[in-house]
Amino acid sequence: MRILLIEDDDQTAKLVKQSLVKHGYDVDVSNDGQIGFKFAVVGGFDVLVIDRMLPGMDGLSIVQRLRAARVSSPILFLTAVGGIEDRIEGFESGADDYLVKPFALGELVARVAALGRRPPIAHEDFYFKIADLEADLIKREIKRGGEIIRLQPREFRMLEILVRNRGRVVTRSMLLEQVWDLELDPKTSIVQTNVSRLRLKIDRPGDIPLIRTVRGLGYRIDDKD
Repeated sequence: MRILLIEDDDQTAKLVKQSLVKHGYDVDVSNDGQIGFKFAVVGGFDVLVIDRMLPGMDGLSIVQRLRAARVSSPILFLTAVGGIEDRIEGFESGADDYLVKPFALGELVARVAALGRRPPIAHEDFYFKIADLEADLIKREIKRGGEIIRLQPREFRMLEILVRNRGRVVTRSMLLEQVWDLELDPKTSIVQTNVSRLRLKIDRPGDIPLIRTVRGLGYRIDDKD
């Protein structure tokens, strides 16, 4: 399995590479964000391990540009920036996993191995069409009736979860955990308030209602009653 490590701290890069090589992986290292991005686009790597704070191009920009370029390699953020908002921002940029420094090398290897076992993601997994709603999750572009809809990051994440579960109920607890990374009483109004805001943008007057409330359970998106 080929790994690309984009890390500007020489000591960290050395330790990570040694540990991965010891477990049989082929590891390339870049200490510059811009150069690492170019490697990632053309290199055909199985897993990308990327720091967030990098010279040349920061990690978030790298991940966003890779996903826009339809690079589907699993991505692990390896960073000292570990707040809840930071992690949410990382996942929303397109990362698959997030490991905060300081970390155990054994855990890093285990996470890389888990990402490497994931099946390749087809483009169809990033594009969804429901009635006249189009969601391109790689381009992070949402359209309804051909018109682009501007969503805030959390609104986009909520819609992503709904379209990936088309026709199935998404509970309030699921949204709390996957959008806010929180485990709270599902009766809190934060989910209801944000779904209402999303619905105002997606289900405009005259449109077929797509975001539906399933009483007592949560929400689903579908063009069928």
